[in-house]
Amino acid sequence: MQINPADNVVVALQPLSVGSEIEVGGRVIRLVTDVPAGHKCAITDIAAGENVIKYGFPIGHALHAIRQGACLDHRDIGTNLSGTLDYSDVRLQGLTPPSPSGEQLTFQGYLRSDGQVGIRNEVWVIPTVGCVNGIIKQIVERTRAELGGDAIEGIDGIFDFPHNYGCSQLGDDHENTRKVLADMVHHPNAGAVLVVGLGCENNQPRAFEEFCGDYDHERVRFMVCQEVTGDEVAYGVSLLKELVQKACHDRRQPLPASRLRIGLKCGGSDGFSGITANPLLGAFSDFLCETQGGTTILTEVPEMFGAETILMERCASDELLRQTIALINNFKNYYLSHGEPCGENPSPGNKAGGISTLEEKALGCTQKSGRSAVCGVMEYGERLQHNGLNLLSAPGNDLVASTALAAAGCQLVLFTTGRGTPFGTFVPTLKVSTNTALAQRKPQWIDFNAGVLIEDQRMDETLAHFIRKVLSVASGEQTRNESAGIHEIAIFKNGVTL
Repeated sequence: MQINPADNVVVALQPLSVGSEIEVGGRVIRLVTDVPAGHKCAITDIAAGENVIKYGFPIGHALHAIRQGACLDHRDIGTNLSGTLDYSDVRLQGLTPPSPSGEQLTFQGYLRSDGQVGIRNEVWVIPTVGCVNGIIKQIVERTRAELGGDAIEGIDGIFDFPHNYGCSQLGDDHENTRKVLADMVHHPNAGAVLVVGLGCENNQPRAFEEFCGDYDHERVRFMVCQEVTGDEVAYGVSLLKELVQKACHDRRQPLPASRLRIGLKCGGSDGFSGITANPLLGAFSDFLCETQGGTTILTEVPEMFGAETILMERCASDELLRQTIALINNFKNYYLSHGEPCGENPSPGNKAGGISTLEEKALGCTQKSGRSAVCGVMEYGERLQHNGLNLLSAPGNDLVASTALAAAGCQLVLFTTGRGTPFGTFVPTLKVSTNTALAQRKPQWIDFNAGVLIEDQRMDETLAHFIRKVLSVASGEQTRNESAGIHEIAIFKNGVTL
């Protein structure tokens, strides 16, 4: 497959053997090496130092002369990325925030008292500090046992979310922890929340309660273990039971798809990610934002490096362009301040799947954003303010970035993968495979197979199936991570630990 007419490489859709002949643009090319599925093959001689072109953009330069018909991988291509740039040559395309048009779809969700909309009615136990992780686990396990297990009428689940932070942190790390935990307290997928503190931590429970601002005192309770006389687990169970009784009366109701807030994430990417699953998410993002008035968020800032100007050109205003430039350069400075190069990516799994440089990974990754205007740019831990496509500051790490998307207010994360992963964050994490082989090999991980896009399905047909899948999950259908009982969080850390 030649993705763009300007490309000097093609992607093998299946394993190709040395000596095989392929036809590209009316020319027949004989392969001089084997080419694994998802990997690149040169369709012309490429000189040492010459740019390798894929998606119509440079994905790096040839480290040595490459023959026509040869496979290229990370040993053959070097990154062109360096430090921060001023991006003074970026010109806006003149895109404006979308005006919804078309048939308005609905899903069955929960309308909360603060006006937010959830797609789950769960009860959460959140620790202010890692010291009480064992306590919250006991509280949840005992509550489940006393209420008859996981099948509690009206409740989609009772979950605890352990983490390592809340103490021995300074500056931005301390604030990041408080922001993410406060975002969880306010998240609409939770029908009720029990916050459990120790009492002597940096993230003082009373100060954290004040930091959370206005909240529903009937649905959010705070408990400080050092202030409890006697068995703190038994006391926590009594509080949690009260919260369950309040939340169990909530019921789903028809709500417009405009109320959906969807996170866009990829991980364990391969050479098919930018051809199948990521373009599918991009098409879905455009559909949700432009026809329904909904919201999507793209994150993984380091995986925008090399494709960032594509996003910058789509900013809906000069101010959003300024914020996007800062988003990129701030993350580059984060790398450089630790003595790390900006292009130290992709991962071993990415390379094995056919991705050679960070530019190549970024050009595939950013396709999850579709073609819509960028309507908002968010700092880490910030909650959504704008409908439409938003950009969020967070690293590429799967669980850290997915947690950040959920904390920003996403009720659901769409996660594309070519290598496969079982994880899930604290909201449903719907896995989309880039290839059929993965979907068949790991059905317990994968919710939707986008590999059909290189087999027998058109994009519009696949998109229609995918829209139905997303609305079904939003209406209560469990994702694979949910049915496996996998619910986790990870908070971004940058500074020292005391």
